[in-house]
Amino acid sequence: MSQPVEKPFWQTKTLDEMTRDEWESLCDGCARCCLRKLEDEDTGDIYYTDLACRYLQEDQCRCSVYENRSEKMLDCVGLKPEHVYEFFWLPNTCAYRLISEGQDLPEWHPLVSGTTETVHLIGISVRNRVIADNRVPEEDWEEHIINWVE
Repeated sequence: MSQPVEKPFWQTKTLDEMTRDEWESLCDGCARCCLRKLEDEDTGDIYYTDLACRYLQEDQCRCSVYENRSEKMLDCVGLKPEHVYEFFWLPNTCAYRLISEGQDLPEWHPLVSGTTETVHLIGISVRNRVIADNRVPEEDWEEHIINWVE
């Protein structure tokens, strides 16, 4: 008699039931959340730019000051389970958004594929596609709106 296959934690737990390690492992390493976003004040629409937070290590798609990011970058948005209702601004590929909307992780997600490279190989990550935000005056950010983030 075969043993039943145990489902992965992201299929059995809600975001607020996850441990810190489980929560952190949901990050696919795309760094799209580190892109500067512009909001249309009239419509509320969110537009992504190719400008990334100055603390993003682009080659690794990781924050160089992760533990202190809220102190270094006052407008850095920390993702927390209690803010799940605000996840609409995350790209539709983001695991936090997918799970908050009752969806499963895609095949390329590192927890599914078993490697952190799949997110880069299929072009989901921002690796080699961004400019540090402190290199462009804020009044010129609109010129950097992109359409490669869903």
